[in-house]
Amino acid sequence: MNHAEALRYLDGHINLEATAGAIHGLSLDHIRGVVGVLGDPQDAFAVVHVTGTNGKGSTARMITSLLVEHGLSVGTYSSPHLERVNERIAWNGEPVSDEQLADVVTELARLVPLSGVEPSYFELLTAGALLFFAEHAVDVAVVEVGLLGRYDATNVVDADVAVVTNVGQDHTDGRGDWKLAVASEKAGIVKPESFLVLGERDPRLQAVFLAEGPREAWCRPADFDVVSDRTAVGGHVLDVRTPNGELDDLFLPLHGHHQADNAACAVAAVEAFFGRALDPDVARAALGGVTTPGRFEVMGHGPLLLIDGAHNPDGARAAARTLTEEFDVAGRRVLVVGMLQGRDPVQMLEALDVRRADLLIACTPDSPRAMPAAEVAAVSRALGVLTEQVDDVATAVQRALAVSTEDDVVLVAGSLYVAGAARTALTHLSPP
Repeated sequence: MNHAEALRYLDGHINLEATAGAIHGLSLDHIRGVVGVLGDPQDAFAVVHVTGTNGKGSTARMITSLLVEHGLSVGTYSSPHLERVNERIAWNGEPVSDEQLADVVTELARLVPLSGVEPSYFELLTAGALLFFAEHAVDVAVVEVGLLGRYDATNVVDADVAVVTNVGQDHTDGRGDWKLAVASEKAGIVKPESFLVLGERDPRLQAVFLAEGPREAWCRPADFDVVSDRTAVGGHVLDVRTPNGELDDLFLPLHGHHQADNAACAVAAVEAFFGRALDPDVARAALGGVTTPGRFEVMGHGPLLLIDGAHNPDGARAAARTLTEEFDVAGRRVLVVGMLQGRDPVQMLEALDVRRADLLIACTPDSPRAMPAAEVAAVSRALGVLTEQVDDVATAVQRALAVSTEDDVVLVAGSLYVAGAARTALTHLSPP
């Protein structure tokens, strides 16, 4: 099949990301059945498995860059995609080609029926990624968890290094001791043979991960941490400490102090993988080339145009803080915001510091789970913010640019679906 046919085949399977967004069946039986008929490709390479409420995508990209810079062949599996499905499966940092994706899906279509199960969209892509990595003989795969961890389809792998960035409010109703419950699910990626790199600082939550019995563990801040984080032109300059020593003057071309935390996790993870300290020059070269599309990404100037996939309160707070601390904006602040159902719009808008905005344009993400723009707009108005409603994401971004001057800032946020649609739209717009 060709690329278009491959996409149609994938779309013919239930997509829990785009519908309920819930854990499917609380079982790994389906994915185990699928990889079983593929020859268990997940056993053909080492794995760095990454979970966390926020930052796991950025951390996975940093780990990939560090491993590639050391000369390894590296597969990376991430989700969701921003603009194209191909982004989810990468080889040495580059998304697979249309032909490569079509070849993988063709193989899935041929063999998966032998498993006797009907996998979901995510299970198919996970199996396809593992198959691609095995067929291309990667040295190591960096695998990002889709949802929580224990029953996520990616947990068919056995992590050589299990990385946890943090535990926060996402995929939870917020009732009871939700932090402990979330930690327990994320801890499921820690296997007896895993080296655990734990970025979550809360000792009570750390105990949940350590109880899984990893062969060794490094916990932040006792074993690794950010020693210094200085804002610089175009990013940050970091000093990072691990049990192997200190790496100084690491330039990270990303915005937000939270990215320094992600970098510390990434450095610790790669040192745990190699069992030694990293060469400072190699580490600087690797981190200096990292990009994170859709994560506080600067898309234009005059007005300053930023897109961020912040989709939960912690992410929204980080975006608002980064905007305030790292960008000297003389003019007005315009927000373009859309979000999915299941979010508390009041909590999300307050986390985005919406009362500081001069205008909010509410939009509707292209997802069956989208919260209608009218609902976001109503909450924004109730918070006393000048608000417009423009349902279509691309049109909302155009409207924001049209009403902005070169001294203003436009921040697009609230969902990865919004960030992806905005990014696609901006490639077809004339520079503002």
